[in-house]
Amino acid sequence: MVTTSRSTPARGGAASGASRGRAAREPRPAYECDACGHQPPKWVGRCPECGEWGSVVECTVTGPMVSGRVVSSRLPAEPARPIATISAAPARARPTGVSELDRVLGGGLVPGAVVLLAGEPGVGKSTLLLDVAQQWAAGAGSPSLVVSGEESVSQVRLRAERMGTLHDQLYLAAESDLSAVLGHLDAVKPGLLVLDSVQTISTTGTEGVPGGVTQVRAVTAALVAVAKERGIATVLVGHVTKDGQVAGPRVLEHLVDVVLHFEGDKHSSLRMVRGVKNRFGAADEVGCFEMHEGGISSLADPSGLFLTRYSEPVPGTCVTVAMEGRRALVTEVQALIGATVAGSPRRTVSGLDGARLAMVLAVLQRRTERLTLHDREVFAATVGGIRVVEPAADLAVALAVASGGLNLAIAPNLVAIGEVGLTGEVRRVGAVPRRLAEAARLGFRVALVPQGCGPGSTGAGPENMRVMEVTDVRSALQCVARASAE
Repeated sequence: MVTTSRSTPARGGAASGASRGRAAREPRPAYECDACGHQPPKWVGRCPECGEWGSVVECTVTGPMVSGRVVSSRLPAEPARPIATISAAPARARPTGVSELDRVLGGGLVPGAVVLLAGEPGVGKSTLLLDVAQQWAAGAGSPSLVVSGEESVSQVRLRAERMGTLHDQLYLAAESDLSAVLGHLDAVKPGLLVLDSVQTISTTGTEGVPGGVTQVRAVTAALVAVAKERGIATVLVGHVTKDGQVAGPRVLEHLVDVVLHFEGDKHSSLRMVRGVKNRFGAADEVGCFEMHEGGISSLADPSGLFLTRYSEPVPGTCVTVAMEGRRALVTEVQALIGATVAGSPRRTVSGLDGARLAMVLAVLQRRTERLTLHDREVFAATVGGIRVVEPAADLAVALAVASGGLNLAIAPNLVAIGEVGLTGEVRRVGAVPRRLAEAARLGFRVALVPQGCGPGSTGAGPENMRVMEVTDVRSALQCVARASAE
């Protein structure tokens, strides 16, 4: 009886342990954010990670609970070494042959790096990457593979013929399954992989529909692992949402090494590749491209697209220098002052910030003389389709509006740089030496800058350029009148 009494609790304990094990392995409810993949412990109306409302959904998780378990150490696959003994050669960038893209990437593509290129439909992502794949196949000494999940190989071939990007080392495939993509990698052994797009690829081992959060995360993680293991430079094309963000989970941008945004107006030939994240270089570089019938080409000097050369000075125009990342772009601002109207006059902008234009008009109305704008229509725009929203363009907008309202033509060799405050003062802005150097390179000889930004404060100014410091809008108008009279 003693034996029986001792064995009975043992059986009971084993049974209870087994039941706990079965309970731990049974499916249990969990919650996951459909936007970023964060898993909160309970349902909430707003995701604490990305801030999206209504994105937390219930899902089912199977497997044992691991909370409270002690993790033991193990022998690492490769021991830690002093940093001075580690070679940096595997992380050296290799030029792609497309100069403006290399500028944004920091010199080119790094073997094993994964780049995410996102942009609106029809902006030219596939065209640009097809040119990159052809340049890589022609000059890198290794094949390049383009996998399209949205087009057939015949459609891609037609675009390649139009662009003149046919090469024996450029391979094409149309696949939507991750296993098939990996099979092509085994067969071709490329040095560059272009996947267009990551939202169209799915894997059978993961739940969810193609393009969903779970599928995109699993496909990207698998491709990143393969790229790192085999040293394949990989470019993933990503879709964007209606507000311009990369579609899919937010973790997608964390998995890759470089995130680029391809921007441009469909009605303009100008395209820009803007760096958002870059583990191998600067993350604020901008590359400029021009779309044409034969494809896409780099623009090493795009400032000519944003200027209009007049035979004689025209009222209502002023030139400024905008910064796109680290790049200085000389841009022309135009303003047209309409007739007097009853009621509320229109304020129309194209390429500028409407709120800043309204502020500049209020400052001109209040702080200057002989300029009445409260009952007149005002139209302001940039040239060439570029969008300038930084405060450094305020002074040029103010001078363009005043020039149109007073019928005073500004000297064609003058640029204006500065932010306008509500009291009419001209405030300092950043990167003034770089802006002046770009303007001087293009032949501008007079520059209006905020006080404290002249050559005496920032160092030696550009040669053959007269830099005048202005304190407010009124003094800027006086300098413009003197420069126009000279």
